[in-house]
Amino acid sequence: MKVKVEQVLERGKVDDEYISSDQEREAFNNWTRNFTRQDHPAVIQVLLDASKDKDIAGYLMPNLIYVSREKSKASPHHFKAGALNALLRVSGSMTNAPIILTLDCDSLSNDPETPLRAMCYLCDPATRPQLAYVQFPQIFRGINKSDIYNAEFKRLYQINVMGFDGLSGPNYLGTGCFFQRRAFYGSPSTLASPEIPELAPDYIVDKPVQSRSVLALAHQVASCNYESRSSNWGSKIGFRYGSLSEDYHTGFRMQCEGWKSIFCDPDRPAFLGDVPITLNDALNQQKRWSIGLLEVGFSKYSPATFGVKALGLSMGLAYAQSAFWAMWSIPITAYAFLPQLALLNKVYIFPKVSEPWFFLYAFLFLGAYGQDFLDFILAGGSVQRWWSDQRFWIIRGLSSYVFGSVEFFLKFLGISAFGFNVTSKVVDDEQSRRYGQGIFEFGADTPMFVTLTMAAIINLSSLALGLAEVFRGNSLDGLFVQMFISGFAVVNSWPIYEAIALRNDKGKMPLKTSIIATLLAGTLYAASCFIFR
Repeated sequence: MKVKVEQVLERGKVDDEYISSDQEREAFNNWTRNFTRQDHPAVIQVLLDASKDKDIAGYLMPNLIYVSREKSKASPHHFKAGALNALLRVSGSMTNAPIILTLDCDSLSNDPETPLRAMCYLCDPATRPQLAYVQFPQIFRGINKSDIYNAEFKRLYQINVMGFDGLSGPNYLGTGCFFQRRAFYGSPSTLASPEIPELAPDYIVDKPVQSRSVLALAHQVASCNYESRSSNWGSKIGFRYGSLSEDYHTGFRMQCEGWKSIFCDPDRPAFLGDVPITLNDALNQQKRWSIGLLEVGFSKYSPATFGVKALGLSMGLAYAQSAFWAMWSIPITAYAFLPQLALLNKVYIFPKVSEPWFFLYAFLFLGAYGQDFLDFILAGGSVQRWWSDQRFWIIRGLSSYVFGSVEFFLKFLGISAFGFNVTSKVVDDEQSRRYGQGIFEFGADTPMFVTLTMAAIINLSSLALGLAEVFRGNSLDGLFVQMFISGFAVVNSWPIYEAIALRNDKGKMPLKTSIIATLLAGTLYAASCFIFR
């Protein structure tokens, strides 16, 4: 397949040898040299028709329809939410099935009984009137033993959603979710009517999917300027615009309108997804989420204000802790640099071990980590993966959270704009081997590695100076807390030291990144000398 695609790209057309049906020829005829990712007509092709296409056993197959919405550089396309709304309209015009499953392209079905489980809730007359969706947990395949990039997201996808389920229902996770079509058209009590009756959730499609009128309407609603006819799409109808995290925003707004949701977590995972296998891809994914969540958090629909009024204090705060999670970059960055720079300047800012206040710090540290550890283990996690989870939380706080917050506020102030970067799931053999061995991938040239390396250098220097002071006979009593924080960071930074000094593979830290981080760390230390003087 790879060879075929490369040959087609070289020739600029699809030769007859690769076309097996008239339907394929019709679809590929749309592909010309002017056809680009950002500028192309709508392509809608019926690959399987439920009224006539059968499998090898003679049973009718379900409809299978390929959809690529029209795009134009002159029209906003609203990223993933815009694509989902185009699919919502096209499916409505062709079949208008009452139940919709959203599934990421890298997810696969792992249990054929999953639709039946969802239907148990969606068809229950006791729950149906107010039930918007049934959410299944995100479970991933291919994660290495220690889950070095915290790709499992056990807290986000398995622990927190159980708490949500005890209130108004889980938040929408972006995949593995069965919706009622009706939920995209206003609140349970008030229907938000679309601009044409053919898109109404109760409209009955009584024509074949390949009829001229049906295909013509499908192409019309997939056009890039269709939404200009109504201001409701993305605000009152469909998946919601205004955030790169369209899943979080859509589920939150649905629940604010009065809809409920249900978390279904069977023993056999319903769906399995792929994970990023490089650190750069994992951090870019987190940065995009951080920006999208902050867009909701600082909008007029902020969970801290609008959410508390619409959903109550508990549910509003539950959504708010996700919306503002990039703000963790502030305390994480402070603890990664300030105590260490103070120690380098021989300034001791924490209580001595012999003082009563020390036990408060110890209690808070042990209590917080103890509770987190207990939650993780009771949810089926391992000690090794819990440690990776804690380490990656610090890594995110010094990289994706920082850069995501900066990018958001620059856009918020009208200084710059950002786009939607799809998380790469492409598997490189060498990267895959290193990932399987639990080795971090630092080969990319990205500024997010600079801040991580700066913190690693500052903490190692601070710990070394503290140990030197102890060996010189100075009391450990006043140094202990700052040395402990530095040592904790040094232990978590081992993959960085290894990538800088001990590795020769393509995943090692780029020399340019190491030099820049060293110079910035030196500059930061010099500035601290002036401040602490």
